[in-house]
Amino acid sequence: MKFGYAIHYVADVEATLNFYNKAFGFAVKFITLEKDYGELDTGSTTIAFASRELCELNFGKDIKLLATNGTPVGVEFAFVSEYIEEDFSRALENGAVLFSEIKVKPWGQKVGYVRDNNGFIIEICTPIKSG
Repeated sequence: MKFGYAIHYVADVEATLNFYNKAFGFAVKFITLEKDYGELDTGSTTIAFASRELCELNFGKDIKLLATNGTPVGVEFAFVSEYIEEDFSRALENGAVLFSEIKVKPWGQKVGYVRDNNGFIIEICTPIKSG
C-alpha cells in the first residue's frame, strides 16, 4: 500500500484550485466538467479537492466545512521550499492569511504557516538538513 491522495472537502473546488495555483505555483492536473472534484500537480502524492455535494454522493451524509475565520482543524499541508521567504510572501500576496511568521526551529529548519482560502493550515518550510 502507498499513500496516494489527500482530499479536502471545500465549498468551491475551482476557486480552491485557482488559489493554490496562484499562491503556491501548483498547476491544475485535473478538474471534472461539473467542477466538483479537482487535483493539483504536486509530485508523487496528489492533493485533491472535492465539493460538499460529492461528499454527500460518496458517503450519503453531509460534513462540516471549515470556516476561514474559525478555529482550524488539526491537520496541515506542508510544502517544502528552498526559497521560503519568497514563497511565503507570494502566498500572502495571493490571498493566504498569515497564521504564524517564519521562525527558525532549534534543528535549523525555517518554518512558517498560512491559512488557505478555505481556512486549512499550510506549512511552508525549508528542507530538514540531514546529518
